[in-house]
Parts: sequence; C-alpha cells; structure tokens
Amino acid sequence: MSEAARKLDYDAIWGTGEDLSVLTFNLNGETFAIEATVVQEILDLLPETHVPGSKPFVSSVINFRGKVIPLSDIRLAFGMEAVEATIDSRIIVIELLLDDETTLIGIRTDKVNEVTTLPKVASEPPPSVGMRWRADYISCLVKRDGEFIIVPNLQAIFAPQRDRVGVAAGTN
Repeated sequence: MSEAARKLDYDAIWGTGEDLSVLTFNLNGETFAIEATVVQEILDLLPETHVPGSKPFVSSVINFRGKVIPLSDIRLAFGMEAVEATIDSRIIVIELLLDDETTLIGIRTDKVNEVTTLPKVASEPPPSVGMRWRADYISCLVKRDGEFIIVPNLQAIFAPQRDRVGVAAGTN
C-alpha cells in the first residue's frame, strides 16, 4: 500500500473532526476500536451455521432479527490464531456500505470494552515498515495510556474479492 493510499485511509477515518467516537474491544490481547456510528448492536454469542467454501475469516452466518448475516472473526484476517469463546465473548453487529449496498456483518470479539472518544492528535497512520499485519487493514493507530488502539479499515477487510488485487483468497 502506498504512502498516499495510507494517508487517504487515515484522512477518511477522521474527516474534519478532531475526535472520533468509537467502541473498543479486544482480540487476542490487542485493543481495537470501530466507529460507533457503524455499530448496530452488541450481542451475546449466537448459534452459527458454517458456510462451506467461504473465506476463513467469514466462515459462518447468524440469524440477526430474522436476517441471515455473515459472522466474521477478523482476528483471522489479521493472521492471529483462532481462540475458543469465553464468557466475555460478544458479537458486534456493524453496518457497512459495500458495493453501494448497505450490509450487516457480525464481528466476533473476545470482549467488548467501552464507547469512548479518541483524539486525532494521538493518532497516526500505520507505518509502512515493521507491521506484523497488512497496513491496508489498519486505518490508524491511536496511543492511549502507553498502549496502541488499532482502528481497523473495515472497508478494506470486507472488500469484495475482486477489489483486492494481488491477494489470493484466504491469505494475508
């Protein structure tokens, strides 16, 4: 991903604001945050139906208010190991615009923390070197209390396969 593309993704997440309202959650000991405006609901774990032939990180569906929606384990998109659910595990239902269509997606988490505000002055685009994850999957990193909060680029993670040039299905 080019420096210019990272800058565009970074600018897109902040817009003209100086603060970003987010929901924070944990995956494998890392703290992530997604814009509060895309969150529809936080659910306890639900029964899942596996979908053969699907992407590894979106391999099942759940029934959300009478609608069948994909359930994602984005830790797999980031190359993390899958883990067993715990009593703290939750599903965050988000709404994204993909291919000009509003799409509901469930994201499995280890724990949902809080709704909070992150300041733009404490953030920066992901570095181009030294990242253990794909830089295009990260909108920005925000430093808080000596640790980094990762704001994932949900558009890049859930982009239809044809938009992900040079990426084979199921690879990082």
